[in-house]
Amino acid sequence: MDWLKKLPVVGPLAARLMTTHAWRSYERMDRVKWTMLAAAMTFTSFVALFPMLAVAAAIAAATLSKEQQNKLEDKIADQVPGIADQLNIDGLVQNAGTVGLIAGALLLLTGISWVGSMRDSLRAVWELEDPEENPVLRKAKDAGVLVGLGGAVLLTIGVSTVASAMVGWITRELGIEEGGWGGVLLRIAAFSVAVLADFLLLICVLTLLPGVEPPRRRLMVAALIGAIGFELLKLLLSGYMQGVATKSMYGAFGVPVALLLWINFTSKLVVFCAAWTATPSEPEEDDSDDGDVSGDGVPDRAAASDG
Repeated sequence: MDWLKKLPVVGPLAARLMTTHAWRSYERMDRVKWTMLAAAMTFTSFVALFPMLAVAAAIAAATLSKEQQNKLEDKIADQVPGIADQLNIDGLVQNAGTVGLIAGALLLLTGISWVGSMRDSLRAVWELEDPEENPVLRKAKDAGVLVGLGGAVLLTIGVSTVASAMVGWITRELGIEEGGWGGVLLRIAAFSVAVLADFLLLICVLTLLPGVEPPRRRLMVAALIGAIGFELLKLLLSGYMQGVATKSMYGAFGVPVALLLWINFTSKLVVFCAAWTATPSEPEEDDSDDGDVSGDGVPDRAAASDG
């Protein structure tokens, strides 16, 4: 890319861009084959998504009222755009026990595979070797991580649900028009709460899964970028998935294909956030001074060598 620096007008801008942390993060991503890592994360996430939704829907179908079930469908539509229309809540009510049992077993298997795929991909971004560990013990740890992340996801959904409900309640109680400035400000506030929930979740994902301790500033920035990006992706793709994918010429394949697209963009965003945390803040910085370590207490040799 040195030739780009020699171009008139564009050259100085390109040279400046190539010294930024974002560009050096991209160089790391390119070095570790980030598209392949995102593809692996996309596949396992897509496979694990449907058992997870089935378990949640079966539990809700057996414990919630009809009105609450409708609210659940709306919330699922917000979090996973386009999928709620494919859920047969009435059928789940009639077969909640069987569906929950089968989906739970599938979720355990696919969820553990998802955790392993995510961990391996994020460690690859850090250019860390896999630790020597008993396979059975590793699977047990992955199951524990799955439970922990599942609780974190439920917490973020709960926070987002409360924020959305508060916006609707305040709008109705104060008589604020949804299209007016008041309604816009309330929606921005709800968006900010959702970003905060995603931010906390990403901090766990970027540290717990790869087993690293990046410098606090890089971690905070990466998690914030990821949280805002994730919420924007939901806004941008939800319209497509609800208004186009469900009515496309591909028929029943429209929603799954759109879901794959959404998950893939999200996976690439997570890879970028991981690369941001793994890339030294300065080109000549030695990360060994920052205390970057793997989950085994081994210094991040790859990050240190960048300096």
